Amino acid sequence: MNEKIKWLREKINGLNMQGMIVSNPVNIRYLTGINAEGVLLITRKENYYITDSRYLEEVKSIITIDDGIIVSNLVDISEYDYENFFSFCENVGFEENYITYATYKKYMQRYKANNLEETDGIIEKQRMIKDETELEYLKKACTLTDSCFSHLINYIKIGMTEKQIAYEIEKYFFENGADGLSFETIVASGKNSSKPHAKTTDKKIEAGDPITIDFGCKYKGYCSDMTRTIFAGFIPEDIKPIYDLVLSNQLQTAKDMKEGAEIRILFRNVDNDFKLHGYSLVHSLGHGVGLDIHESPSINKSNDNTLKANMVVTNEPGIYIPEKFGVRIEDTVLITKSGCINLTKSDKNYIVVG
Repeated sequence: MNEKIKWLREKINGLNMQGMIVSNPVNIRYLTGINAEGVLLITRKENYYITDSRYLEEVKSIITIDDGIIVSNLVDISEYDYENFFSFCENVGFEENYITYATYKKYMQRYKANNLEETDGIIEKQRMIKDETELEYLKKACTLTDSCFSHLINYIKIGMTEKQIAYEIEKYFFENGADGLSFETIVASGKNSSKPHAKTTDKKIEAGDPITIDFGCKYKGYCSDMTRTIFAGFIPEDIKPIYDLVLSNQLQTAKDMKEGAEIRILFRNVDNDFKLHGYSLVHSLGHGVGLDIHESPSINKSNDNTLKANMVVTNEPGIYIPEKFGVRIEDTVLITKSGCINLTKSDKNYIVVG
């Protein structure tokens, strides 16, 4: 049987559940490799993937006999079948953080389960720890991102628009083996860089502009995430102290990140140093990365958990001066027992383009 489904069966049995309905497509892909619309049912004896005729060929090409998954066409499933999937199951798990209340009611009616139980994100928690195949895909996505950044340094010129640069990033990824974008590319120049999640606009790059570029790609479904703040033509003197402060904290956090590190302390250390200089850390210090661009854990002040080996997270302190400029520096990193390894490796020193 598929090892991840075997793990899930053991987990739900330990929670006194006799089955589970997996609806989140990202969790389904994690468990099975299937990237198509459908629902995965873990029942007492069998595992079923129910999809419609549009995806049957693709799904059957992915699933092997060893996976232990029965693929069924939605139109062939009768009301009788639905009612019997979870026969003699006292408790059936569902993904309470994903489905709507309307879907919950539909499941109750359709499957005739005695009791639908919340599963407290058990799959998402397991996804925090990456296996060797996942790490291979993440590293490839990060290598593509570094390569794209090297291309950008030579490409960006004063007078280009933010949208032109964003388009070049996306074009580069698709022409060099990526299978998608991790998220909508952010290119924010001049005053636009003061917005942590700025929208890319038609603004032209001007001499002296800081340019914050937040971008990433997917490889085999796994994401990369990197931010660099670079400069057009020259580096304004008033930005240098801010850049140096952000970079020093980003480098120190990289030294502090390792298995057992307390997440809230990582955040607090950066926030305290920023406050000593009259600033503050206005967003999380980082987040998990995997099949989703934002996964657990969130590196923030309220997270009492610790980092664990083989987590992949971001390290992204930033300072933003409203109506003036902002600086953010971000890497995707792999947590190990003795420290962390940058998976994105692009230069973080001052870079001038144009």
